[in-house]
Amino acid sequence: MKSTKRISTLATIFLLLISVQFFGQEEKEATTETEFKPAYIVIVKMHFNSDHVIDFSEWKKTEEEYFDKVISKNDLIMHSGVYRHYLTPDSSEILFIKVFDSWFDFEAALDLNVELIEEAWPDEDERAAFFEKQSSFYNDEHSDEMYSTLPFYKSLETESEEPLLVYMRKNEAGEGGDGYQEYFDNVIAKNKYIKGFFSMKHFFGAHSRDAYEVGVYDNLADIEKAFEENQRLSNEHWADKEEREAFFKEFNKVFKGHGDYIYQTVPELAK
Repeated sequence: MKSTKRISTLATIFLLLISVQFFGQEEKEATTETEFKPAYIVIVKMHFNSDHVIDFSEWKKTEEEYFDKVISKNDLIMHSGVYRHYLTPDSSEILFIKVFDSWFDFEAALDLNVELIEEAWPDEDERAAFFEKQSSFYNDEHSDEMYSTLPFYKSLETESEEPLLVYMRKNEAGEGGDGYQEYFDNVIAKNKYIKGFFSMKHFFGAHSRDAYEVGVYDNLADIEKAFEENQRLSNEHWADKEEREAFFKEFNKVFKGHGDYIYQTVPELAK
């Protein structure tokens, strides 16, 4: 059952997990002040099978069946989402993202998935046929990463029945820097074009210095408008040019490089 094992490879490496601090001292301060408790996010990157033409309506129907019978019934999965390529280097990629309250819930959720699968498809032949069909939509290439959330977030006020765009900025930690909390409070949190915002740092994956900033938008035009609004809000908060330049000189040291990726949500597969 390849699909049920998408994130199971992580279960064997608990003692190897590493937590790395990002965003400087402010993360510790924010955590102390608000009693922030991080959640754990598993990102599994799959790739559509390029060996044959995929019927995406059949793909969605198959994934909806798995979602309805397994994911939606697993109470240990706090949130779940599927994100298709929109503007990324590889048009075949698709992300399966799940959020857990704790590492222990993550492990227990894997076991519960197995129980729900056996309950949904009690006949072994029917079960095997379903997962063979599901697996046929993807090739064997995939990656598994785990992140822990940071106390810089802007919750979505309403759910959307229409696909949204998710702009993921993958950062590499710099050598220091300061001011992220101030920037978040006065720019990101006030930007009306950003429907939701989430941040997370490496917990397990390919690069221990990775951190994500994730913004949710209605459409591509709003992403462009958000960039302009960020600049306007920055100029408003740091009205003095010299103070603004001094702030961003330190702020820009928080990260030393980044990559940009835009995905589209699949509302029918969201929990």
